Amino acid sequence: SELIKPYLGSKYKLTEVPKSLIFYMSKHSGPVNEIEWCPVREQSHMLLSASMDKTVKVWDAVDTGCCLRTYSCHSCAVRAARWSSCGRRILSGGFDSMLHLTDVETGKQIFSSKNEFRISALKFHPTESNIFICGGFSPEVKAWDIRTSKVLRVYKAAVQQTLDILFLPEGREFLTSTDAVSRDSADRTVIAWDFQSAAKISNQIFHERYTCPSLTLHPKESVFVAQTNGNYMALFSAQRPYRINKKKRYEGHKVEGFAVGCEFSPDGTLLVTGSSDGKVFFYNYHTARIIRTLSAHKEACVSATFHPVLPSLLATCDWAGEIKIWQ
Repeated sequence: SELIKPYLGSKYKLTEVPKSLIFYMSKHSGPVNEIEWCPVREQSHMLLSASMDKTVKVWDAVDTGCCLRTYSCHSCAVRAARWSSCGRRILSGGFDSMLHLTDVETGKQIFSSKNEFRISALKFHPTESNIFICGGFSPEVKAWDIRTSKVLRVYKAAVQQTLDILFLPEGREFLTSTDAVSRDSADRTVIAWDFQSAAKISNQIFHERYTCPSLTLHPKESVFVAQTNGNYMALFSAQRPYRINKKKRYEGHKVEGFAVGCEFSPDGTLLVTGSSDGKVFFYNYHTARIIRTLSAHKEACVSATFHPVLPSLLATCDWAGEIKIWQ
């Protein structure tokens, strides 16, 4: 993309809150669960989307706003889809319990495997590009190796469902958020794991009686944020024992029954989240104050993600199947 080229050599500038709608992209016939910009900077005009309409799509979300390709390898809703680090493959998992690794250009499956459970979360290992972790409607979380098409390790969580997975820097440890919330106990809501040994490091991280549908890491500081169904985001240390910061709570948006994603801007100054009322909320990371809200969608906005290279370019998606690009 010609628009991205001038920014490739320079350092990322300060993020500003986007004000105007650039593209309105509506080709999905069901809710969009997840969107992700291509991690390869030169190809970061491409945006990936996973939908309940059983498809994964790739869009040119910088220059034209057009759908470039549709991948229809799943027979049920696609809950999770991720770019590979090389930007040439897409990993997807769905309610058909299938895992597919698809070649972006040819649309052919490089790897396909039937999982024992419906998939709701996928993450590639941050330093080992052939390894990913998969979670879903099961007490187990699995690490897979694409080269052998086999499960490397199983992490036994004794919960009903994994909602999200977050690798900590270097990938030696990762976190899972689960739906294990009962009236008498809120342990195991966020679990920290040792990646190599599959041992639980801690399940006493978050003690409020809310599930956490999404987790996100700060790009520069050793902290992470958990989106909670209590209509606020909680801040934690990314170092053991992963203590919660009781002084900062990011509240004002609504989560209520939706897997609403949250994310930091690339410079780490803003925290952005969707909201079940269709708005996008921008918080000052340091003060936890709302800087602005954007009335982005009519239905629940479940994801908002800043472009990795172009300052202040934002993609959002919603429960009506719409994707919008803002600047």
